[in-house]
Amino acid sequence: MVAPASYKPVLGVSMGDPGGIGPEVIVKALAERDVRLMAKWRIHGVRSALERAAAAARIEPFWWRVGAGSGLVDTTTAHDVVLVDHEHEPSDTSVHAAGDTKLGGALSFRFVEDAIADAMRTADDPLRTSGLVTGPISKAAWALAGRGKYPGHTELLATRFRAKRSGMMFVTPRLRVILATAHVPLMEVRNVLTIGRIHDAIDLGVEACRSLGVAAPRVAVCGLNPHAGEGGLLGDEDERLIEPAIRVARDQVAASGGEVSGPWPADTIFGKAVEGAFDLVVAMYHDQGLIPVKLLDRDEAVNVTVGLPSVRTSPDHGTAFDIAGRNRAHPGSMASAMRLAARMAVTVEATSTR
Repeated sequence: MVAPASYKPVLGVSMGDPGGIGPEVIVKALAERDVRLMAKWRIHGVRSALERAAAAARIEPFWWRVGAGSGLVDTTTAHDVVLVDHEHEPSDTSVHAAGDTKLGGALSFRFVEDAIADAMRTADDPLRTSGLVTGPISKAAWALAGRGKYPGHTELLATRFRAKRSGMMFVTPRLRVILATAHVPLMEVRNVLTIGRIHDAIDLGVEACRSLGVAAPRVAVCGLNPHAGEGGLLGDEDERLIEPAIRVARDQVAASGGEVSGPWPADTIFGKAVEGAFDLVVAMYHDQGLIPVKLLDRDEAVNVTVGLPSVRTSPDHGTAFDIAGRNRAHPGSMASAMRLAARMAVTVEATSTR
Protein backbone atom coordinates (compact mmCIF):
# COMPACT_ATOMS: atom_id res chain seq x y z
CA MET A 1 0.00 0.00 0.00
CA VAL A 2 1.26 3.50 -0.86
CA ALA A 3 0.07 6.95 0.04
CA PRO A 4 -2.84 8.03 -2.20
CA ALA A 5 -2.23 10.67 -4.85
CA SER A 6 -4.41 13.08 -2.87
CA TYR A 7 -2.31 12.67 0.29
CA LYS A 8 -1.05 15.92 1.78
CA PRO A 9 1.52 15.77 4.55
CA VAL A 10 1.20 18.14 7.48
CA LEU A 11 4.42 20.12 7.90
CA GLY A 12 5.51 22.52 10.60
CA VAL A 13 7.18 25.82 9.71
CA SER A 14 9.17 27.77 12.29
CA MET A 15 9.27 31.46 11.43
CA GLY A 16 12.87 32.00 12.47
CA ASP A 17 13.90 35.33 13.97
CA PRO A 18 10.86 37.65 13.62
CA GLY A 19 13.21 40.56 12.96
CA GLY A 20 14.85 38.82 10.02
CA ILE A 21 13.59 37.92 6.56
CA GLY A 22 11.95 34.66 7.71
CA PRO A 23 8.40 36.09 7.84
CA GLU A 24 8.83 37.65 4.40
CA VAL A 25 10.13 34.56 2.60
CA ILE A 26 7.51 32.35 4.28
CA VAL A 27 4.67 34.62 3.16
CA LYS A 28 6.05 34.93 -0.37
CA ALA A 29 6.76 31.19 -0.71
CA LEU A 30 3.31 30.13 0.47
CA ALA A 31 1.72 32.77 -1.75
CA GLU A 32 2.86 30.55 -4.63
CA ARG A 33 -0.15 28.35 -5.24
CA ASP A 34 1.80 25.20 -6.12
CA VAL A 35 3.76 25.41 -2.87
CA ARG A 36 0.71 26.07 -0.73
CA LEU A 37 -1.17 23.09 -2.16
CA MET A 38 1.63 20.56 -1.67
CA ALA A 39 0.96 20.17 2.06
CA LYS A 40 -0.90 21.49 5.06
CA TRP A 41 1.35 24.07 6.67
CA ARG A 42 1.44 24.89 10.38
CA ILE A 43 3.47 28.06 10.97
CA HIS A 44 4.87 28.77 14.42
CA GLY A 45 5.43 32.52 14.59
CA VAL A 46 3.99 35.91 15.46
CA ARG A 47 1.06 37.45 13.66
CA SER A 48 2.41 40.98 13.45
CA ALA A 49 5.57 39.84 11.63
CA LEU A 50 3.58 37.90 9.02
CA GLU A 51 1.11 40.74 8.56
CA ARG A 52 3.87 43.32 8.10
CA ALA A 53 5.59 41.12 5.52
CA ALA A 54 2.35 40.50 3.64
CA ALA A 55 1.46 44.19 3.62
CA ALA A 56 4.88 45.18 2.28
CA ALA A 57 4.61 42.58 -0.48
CA ARG A 58 0.95 43.46 -1.19
CA ILE A 59 -0.14 39.91 -0.47
CA GLU A 60 -3.57 39.33 1.02
CA PRO A 61 -3.28 37.22 4.21
CA PHE A 62 -4.21 33.63 3.39
CA TRP A 63 -3.66 31.89 6.71
CA TRP A 64 -5.95 30.90 9.55
CA ARG A 65 -4.79 32.08 12.97
CA VAL A 66 -5.00 30.34 16.33
CA GLY A 67 -3.33 31.40 19.55
CA ALA A 68 -0.47 29.27 20.82
CA GLY A 69 -1.57 27.28 23.84
CA SER A 70 -5.24 28.01 23.24
CA GLY A 71 -6.16 24.36 22.88
CA LEU A 72 -7.81 25.07 19.53
CA VAL A 73 -4.96 24.04 17.25
CA ASP A 74 -6.55 20.65 16.58
CA THR A 75 -9.66 22.40 15.22
CA THR A 76 -7.69 23.96 12.34
CA THR A 77 -6.73 20.79 10.46
CA ALA A 78 -9.11 21.61 7.61
CA HIS A 79 -7.07 24.68 6.68
CA ASP A 80 -4.09 24.53 4.33
CA VAL A 81 -2.13 27.21 6.20
CA VAL A 82 -2.45 27.83 9.93
CA LEU A 83 -0.51 30.32 12.04
CA VAL A 84 0.07 29.21 15.62
CA ASP A 85 0.44 32.72 16.99
CA HIS A 86 3.04 33.33 19.70
CA GLU A 87 2.52 37.11 19.59
CA HIS A 88 4.57 38.67 22.39
CA GLU A 89 2.91 42.07 22.67
CA PRO A 90 1.26 43.44 19.51
CA SER A 91 2.37 46.95 20.47
CA ASP A 92 5.96 45.90 21.22
CA THR A 93 7.93 46.96 18.13
CA SER A 94 11.09 45.27 19.49
CA VAL A 95 9.68 42.02 18.12
CA HIS A 96 10.55 43.34 14.67
CA ALA A 97 13.99 44.71 15.53
CA ALA A 98 16.29 43.90 12.62
CA GLY A 99 19.28 42.74 14.63
CA ASP A 100 20.47 40.35 17.30
CA THR A 101 18.12 40.66 20.28
CA LYS A 102 17.34 38.56 23.32
CA LEU A 103 13.62 38.63 22.43
CA GLY A 104 14.23 37.54 18.84
CA GLY A 105 16.41 34.71 20.05
CA ALA A 106 13.90 33.56 22.65
CA LEU A 107 10.97 33.63 20.23
CA SER A 108 12.79 31.92 17.36
CA PHE A 109 14.00 29.19 19.72
CA ARG A 110 10.46 28.66 20.99
CA PHE A 111 9.11 28.39 17.43
CA VAL A 112 11.60 25.64 16.61
CA GLU A 113 10.98 23.79 19.86
CA ASP A 114 7.22 23.72 19.24
CA ALA A 115 7.69 22.57 15.64
CA ILE A 116 9.99 19.78 16.82
CA ALA A 117 7.48 18.76 19.48
CA ASP A 118 4.78 18.38 16.83
CA ALA A 119 7.06 16.22 14.68
CA MET A 120 7.77 13.98 17.68
CA ARG A 121 4.12 13.29 18.48
CA THR A 122 2.80 9.74 18.12
CA ALA A 123 1.28 8.63 14.82
CA ASP A 124 -2.27 8.68 16.23
CA ASP A 125 -1.99 12.26 17.51
CA PRO A 126 -4.00 14.67 15.29
CA LEU A 127 -1.35 17.37 15.86
CA ARG A 128 1.53 15.25 14.61
CA THR A 129 3.47 16.63 11.64
CA SER A 130 5.53 14.72 9.10
CA GLY A 131 8.43 17.12 9.41
CA LEU A 132 9.43 20.74 9.62
CA VAL A 133 10.81 23.61 7.58
CA THR A 134 12.84 26.06 9.62
CA GLY A 135 13.20 29.77 8.98
CA PRO A 136 16.55 31.50 9.51
CA ILE A 137 17.72 32.21 13.05
CA SER A 138 20.55 34.23 14.54
CA LYS A 139 23.03 32.20 16.55
CA ALA A 140 24.05 35.38 18.38
CA ALA A 141 20.42 36.04 19.33
CA TRP A 142 20.08 32.47 20.61
CA ALA A 143 23.14 33.09 22.78
CA LEU A 144 21.62 36.34 24.11
CA ALA A 145 18.50 34.34 25.02
CA GLY A 146 20.57 31.78 26.92
CA ARG A 147 20.48 29.17 24.16
CA GLY A 148 24.12 29.42 23.07
CA LYS A 149 24.62 25.73 23.83
CA TYR A 150 23.33 25.03 20.33
CA PRO A 151 25.40 26.40 17.39
CA GLY A 152 22.37 26.08 15.15
CA HIS A 153 19.29 24.10 14.13
CA THR A 154 21.23 20.97 13.18
CA GLU A 155 22.66 20.45 16.64
CA LEU A 156 19.35 21.21 18.39
CA LEU A 157 17.46 18.79 16.15
CA ALA A 158 19.99 16.01 16.72
CA THR A 159 19.67 16.51 20.49
CA ARG A 160 15.88 16.64 20.60
CA PHE A 161 15.40 13.64 18.29
CA ARG A 162 18.20 11.74 20.09
CA ALA A 163 19.78 11.01 16.73
CA LYS A 164 22.85 8.79 16.97
CA ARG A 165 24.07 10.21 13.66
CA SER A 166 23.01 13.28 11.78
CA GLY A 167 24.42 15.56 9.14
CA MET A 168 23.98 18.72 7.12
CA MET A 169 23.26 18.18 3.42
CA PHE A 170 22.51 20.75 0.73
CA VAL A 171 20.36 20.04 -2.30
CA THR A 172 20.27 22.32 -5.34
CA PRO A 173 19.18 21.83 -8.95
CA ARG A 174 22.82 21.07 -9.83
CA LEU A 175 24.53 19.79 -6.69
CA ARG A 176 24.06 17.61 -3.63
CA VAL A 177 26.65 18.26 -0.94
CA ILE A 178 26.99 16.78 2.55
CA LEU A 179 29.37 18.07 5.19
CA ALA A 180 31.68 15.90 7.31
CA THR A 181 31.96 18.78 9.80
CA ALA A 182 29.58 21.70 10.07
CA HIS A 183 29.67 24.50 12.63
CA VAL A 184 33.28 24.02 13.66
CA PRO A 185 35.97 26.73 13.62
CA LEU A 186 38.29 26.22 10.66
CA MET A 187 41.33 25.79 12.91
CA GLU A 188 39.55 22.96 14.74
CA VAL A 189 38.48 20.95 11.69
CA ARG A 190 41.61 18.78 11.59
CA ASN A 191 41.13 18.01 15.30
CA VAL A 192 37.52 16.83 15.05
CA LEU A 193 37.77 15.08 11.69
CA THR A 194 37.91 11.29 12.13
CA ILE A 195 37.58 8.21 9.96
CA GLY A 196 34.20 7.51 11.55
CA ARG A 197 32.93 11.03 11.01
CA ILE A 198 33.86 10.95 7.33
CA HIS A 199 32.33 7.50 6.90
CA ASP A 200 29.09 8.65 8.56
CA ALA A 201 28.86 11.59 6.15
CA ILE A 202 29.26 9.26 3.17
CA ASP A 203 26.76 6.75 4.55
CA LEU A 204 24.14 9.35 5.52
CA GLY A 205 24.56 11.09 2.18
CA VAL A 206 24.01 7.86 0.25
CA GLU A 207 20.90 7.13 2.31
CA ALA A 208 19.56 10.63 1.65
CA CYS A 209 20.25 10.36 -2.09
CA ARG A 210 18.20 7.18 -2.22
CA SER A 211 15.32 8.90 -0.43
CA LEU A 212 15.53 11.56 -3.14
CA GLY A 213 15.24 8.98 -5.90
CA VAL A 214 18.92 8.27 -6.70
CA ALA A 215 19.05 4.49 -6.31
CA ALA A 216 22.78 4.00 -6.99
CA PRO A 217 24.52 7.26 -6.09
CA ARG A 218 27.99 8.11 -7.36
CA VAL A 219 29.81 9.76 -4.49
CA ALA A 220 32.88 12.00 -4.72
CA VAL A 221 34.77 12.67 -1.48
CA CYS A 222 36.76 15.91 -1.17
CA GLY A 223 40.24 16.04 0.24
CA LEU A 224 40.93 18.31 3.18
CA ASN A 225 44.17 19.84 1.95
CA PRO A 226 45.09 21.54 -1.34
CA HIS A 227 45.43 18.95 -4.13
CA ALA A 228 44.05 16.36 -1.66
CA GLY A 229 47.36 16.44 0.17
CA GLU A 230 49.60 15.92 -2.87
CA GLY A 231 50.67 12.50 -1.67
CA GLY A 232 51.38 13.75 1.85
CA LEU A 233 53.42 16.78 0.83
CA LEU A 234 50.61 19.17 1.83
CA GLY A 235 49.27 17.33 4.87
CA ASP A 236 48.66 13.73 5.88
CA GLU A 237 44.94 13.89 6.77
CA ASP A 238 43.86 12.84 3.28
CA GLU A 239 45.82 9.58 3.45
CA ARG A 240 45.46 9.01 7.19
CA LEU A 241 41.74 9.75 7.63
CA ILE A 242 39.88 10.19 4.37
CA GLU A 243 41.24 7.27 2.36
CA PRO A 244 40.42 4.65 5.06
CA ALA A 245 36.86 6.01 5.37
CA ILE A 246 36.43 5.74 1.61
CA ARG A 247 37.70 2.16 1.56
CA VAL A 248 35.16 1.09 4.18
CA ALA A 249 32.28 2.93 2.51
CA ARG A 250 33.20 1.81 -1.00
CA ASP A 251 32.44 -1.86 -0.35
CA GLN A 252 29.18 -1.05 1.42
CA VAL A 253 27.91 1.25 -1.32
CA ALA A 254 29.10 -0.99 -4.16
CA ALA A 255 26.93 -3.83 -2.84
CA SER A 256 23.86 -1.85 -3.88
CA GLY A 257 25.25 -0.49 -7.13
CA GLY A 258 26.69 2.82 -6.00
CA GLU A 259 30.25 4.16 -6.20
CA VAL A 260 32.51 6.07 -3.80
CA SER A 261 35.74 7.67 -4.97
CA GLY A 262 38.36 10.14 -3.74
CA PRO A 263 39.81 11.97 -2.03
CA TRP A 264 39.55 14.50 -4.84
CA PRO A 265 40.97 18.05 -4.90
CA ALA A 266 38.07 20.25 -3.88
CA ASP A 267 38.91 22.93 -6.43
CA THR A 268 38.07 20.61 -9.33
CA ILE A 269 35.54 18.05 -8.11
CA PHE A 270 32.54 20.38 -7.83
CA GLY A 271 32.84 21.27 -11.51
CA LYS A 272 32.71 17.59 -12.43
CA ALA A 273 29.69 17.07 -10.19
CA VAL A 274 27.87 19.95 -11.87
CA GLU A 275 28.63 18.36 -15.24
CA GLY A 276 26.89 15.18 -14.05
CA ALA A 277 29.81 12.91 -13.15
CA PHE A 278 28.68 12.57 -9.52
CA ASP A 279 25.41 12.55 -7.59
CA LEU A 280 26.86 13.62 -4.25
CA VAL A 281 29.95 15.47 -3.02
CA VAL A 282 31.20 14.95 0.53
CA ALA A 283 32.91 18.12 1.78
CA MET A 284 35.20 18.13 4.78
CA TYR A 285 34.16 21.47 6.26
CA HIS A 286 31.46 24.11 6.07
CA ASP A 287 32.78 26.63 3.54
CA GLN A 288 34.37 24.00 1.32
CA GLY A 289 30.86 22.74 0.58
CA LEU A 290 28.82 25.91 0.94
CA ILE A 291 30.77 28.24 -1.33
CA PRO A 292 29.98 26.29 -4.54
CA VAL A 293 26.40 25.68 -3.40
CA LYS A 294 25.68 29.36 -2.81
CA LEU A 295 27.68 30.56 -5.80
CA LEU A 296 25.79 28.34 -8.23
CA ASP A 297 22.27 28.11 -6.79
CA ARG A 298 21.90 30.66 -4.03
CA ASP A 299 18.18 31.20 -4.52
CA GLU A 300 17.25 27.52 -4.86
CA ALA A 301 19.53 25.71 -2.41
CA VAL A 302 17.98 23.73 0.44
CA ASN A 303 19.55 22.61 3.71
CA VAL A 304 18.44 19.10 4.70
CA THR A 305 19.20 17.52 8.07
CA VAL A 306 19.89 13.85 7.39
CA GLY A 307 19.82 11.06 9.95
CA LEU A 308 16.66 12.22 11.75
CA PRO A 309 13.43 10.19 12.09
CA SER A 310 11.58 13.19 10.64
CA VAL A 311 11.96 15.39 7.56
CA ARG A 312 13.69 18.73 8.13
CA THR A 313 14.62 21.29 5.51
CA SER A 314 15.46 24.97 5.54
CA PRO A 315 16.58 27.72 3.16
CA ASP A 316 20.34 28.05 2.88
CA HIS A 317 20.46 31.73 3.87
CA GLY A 318 20.49 33.57 7.16
CA THR A 319 18.36 36.28 8.74
CA ALA A 320 19.64 39.04 6.42
CA PHE A 321 18.88 41.73 8.98
CA ASP A 322 20.28 44.33 6.58
CA ILE A 323 17.33 43.95 4.20
CA ALA A 324 14.65 42.77 6.65
CA GLY A 325 11.37 44.68 6.47
CA ARG A 326 12.17 46.17 3.06
CA ASN A 327 10.37 43.65 0.82
CA ARG A 328 13.68 42.79 -0.87
CA ALA A 329 14.12 39.15 0.16
CA HIS A 330 13.98 36.48 -2.55
CA PRO A 331 11.73 33.57 -1.51
CA GLY A 332 13.31 31.01 -3.87
CA SER A 333 15.30 29.07 -1.28
CA MET A 334 12.37 28.92 1.17
CA ALA A 335 9.99 27.81 -1.59
CA SER A 336 12.48 25.13 -2.63
CA ALA A 337 12.79 24.00 1.01
CA MET A 338 9.03 23.69 1.29
CA ARG A 339 8.68 21.80 -1.98
CA LEU A 340 11.45 19.39 -1.05
CA ALA A 341 10.05 18.80 2.46
CA ALA A 342 6.64 17.99 1.00
CA ARG A 343 8.11 15.57 -1.56
CA MET A 344 10.28 13.88 1.05
CA ALA A 345 7.36 13.54 3.46
CA VAL A 346 5.22 11.88 0.79
CA THR A 347 8.07 9.49 0.00
CA VAL A 348 8.52 8.61 3.68
CA GLU A 349 4.79 8.02 4.06
CA ALA A 350 4.69 5.80 0.96
CA THR A 351 7.65 3.77 2.22
CA SER A 352 6.24 3.34 5.72
CA THR A 353 2.85 2.08 4.48
CA ARG A 354 4.17 -0.58 2.14
